[in-house]
Amino acid sequence: MTSEIASKTQVGPGFVRTMAAYNAEMNRRLYAAAARLSDAERRAPRGAFWDSIHGTLCHILWGDQIWMSRFDNWTPPQVKQRDSAGMIADFAELSGLRVDADARISAWAGRVDDAWLAQDLVWFSQSAQKEFRSSRAFTVTHFFNHQTHHRGQAHALITAAGEKTGDTDLFLVV
Repeated sequence: MTSEIASKTQVGPGFVRTMAAYNAEMNRRLYAAAARLSDAERRAPRGAFWDSIHGTLCHILWGDQIWMSRFDNWTPPQVKQRDSAGMIADFAELSGLRVDADARISAWAGRVDDAWLAQDLVWFSQSAQKEFRSSRAFTVTHFFNHQTHHRGQAHALITAAGEKTGDTDLFLVV
């Protein structure tokens, strides 16, 4: 099924650049809202998959780092996925790493072309303990979907904690 879906995926450089811009802006908004909360509020267990706002934000960065290690030769995260929620203890450090990652993702997106997207990506997933092969266009779609999915969770947690991020719809943001 994956190869069938991948062959139908219409992903080009414009999509990659749009999603990189969208994700950078949404991360900026999310982190600004999270910064208005106390450290205790960010770390409070909230029943989310990655437990807390802080843990969810760490996991999003972990996911970006692991995928960008595959796409653009970044250094992969030093912790396994199951430990990603505690990857960065200090919120200020996490915020700085987020800003840096978004700038680097945007720079990478500016270099992506149709030829690169048309190639396959082969990688070994430590989490699944197996090798995968899929089109780069498909894995890039997953990369941005992963960010959006978990950022939606963080958004819900931040909203429940009483903060606002503003509009989140793609057409209103980019």
